Amino acid sequence: MTWKVYIIETISGKLYTGITTDINRRFKEHQLSIKKRAKFFALSPPKKVVYQESFEDRSSATKKEIEIKKMSKKEKLKLIYIFSNE
Repeated sequence: MTWKVYIIETISGKLYTGITTDINRRFKEHQLSIKKRAKFFALSPPKKVVYQESFEDRSSATKKEIEIKKMSKKEKLKLIYIFSNE
């Protein structure tokens, strides 16, 4: 099973980082399901996935998620920029 780390940009421009095995399903859950969405999206709905990276196991994905969550917004935007220009 492949795990993915992702960053979602909200309508207000905030960035949310998470992990999943299915980005499309998880994005829809964040958009539509009050029970399954992250509390983060209560005030600003998700707009689009702006970054994703695949890992072979959950442990590696979680480590990358933690690394990204420790970054400043400026560092995250740089990561997103590099990803979108690959």
